[in-house]
Amino acid sequence: MVNPAAPHKLKVRYNKREVLTAILFLVPTMVILLGFSYYPAFEAIKGSFFEWDGFNDPEWVGFENYVKLFSDPVFQISLKNVLKWSAGSIVIQLVAPLIGALLIFNLKSRRAQYWYRVIFVLPMVVPSIVTIQIWTFIYEPTIGLLNNLLKALNAEFLVRNWLGESALVIPSLIFIGFPWISGLNLLIYYAGLQDISTDVLEYAELDGCVGWKRVTKIELPLILGQVKLLLILALVGTLQNVTVPLLMTNGGPGYDSYVPGLYMYFQAFRLGNYGMANTIATVMFVIIMTLTIISTRMKSKLS
Repeated sequence: MVNPAAPHKLKVRYNKREVLTAILFLVPTMVILLGFSYYPAFEAIKGSFFEWDGFNDPEWVGFENYVKLFSDPVFQISLKNVLKWSAGSIVIQLVAPLIGALLIFNLKSRRAQYWYRVIFVLPMVVPSIVTIQIWTFIYEPTIGLLNNLLKALNAEFLVRNWLGESALVIPSLIFIGFPWISGLNLLIYYAGLQDISTDVLEYAELDGCVGWKRVTKIELPLILGQVKLLLILALVGTLQNVTVPLLMTNGGPGYDSYVPGLYMYFQAFRLGNYGMANTIATVMFVIIMTLTIISTRMKSKLS
């Protein structure tokens, strides 16, 4: 006897022409993906087992690069730095755009919502290199905007060499981009909020679930998918960050703003040690993949 409560699997049949058409359209994408994404990654993993200076023939060294890397004090410092950077940066990248999206979403005027979205999205057209140069000038110890502003406010005791002091360099780099409302992150949150059924919001209002209570009980639980996505993007982006420390501090002072990506860049393009650079890339791939899987599983349990 068939149990009417048992779920039935919907079987969809495709004819051969539809399957071949789908394959035909997918082949160019797969070729490009294999050639420009998977093949370089495979070569990096393979290259981590060789010693190569970019000119002479690669020399097989097995796991020697990994042994050297994990006993390298500079790499250990870079890992600590990137973990500290990630702890602050990821929280900011998740929370600040969320607050902005919630404020915009709860505006009564649709026109006001539109213009606030435009205001926050416009900075996306500014190249990141320009933003980095602006913040480099802001932190400049003698003619920089921040120190001169503090002097004008008679707060000279707060004047610092923001990128030149060990205790301040990572917090200063985290502070870049204030007020930290990324246009992309804001739009992702806002799209998730717009996906919430108006009936749910209306019933919540009738039940007296308004203000902060509505945010915590209705809106936040229904956009956990967006939170997971942005958590993964922030995690990957922060751990792979090279441009900011390279252009603003060059890893200094000392090794206090070294991160693995920057160390990998120096090994490859300054020291010509491509084998070690590939080793760092492989280790970071494993770390990022592991943290991504963990964050995905954590979100699944919360759901």
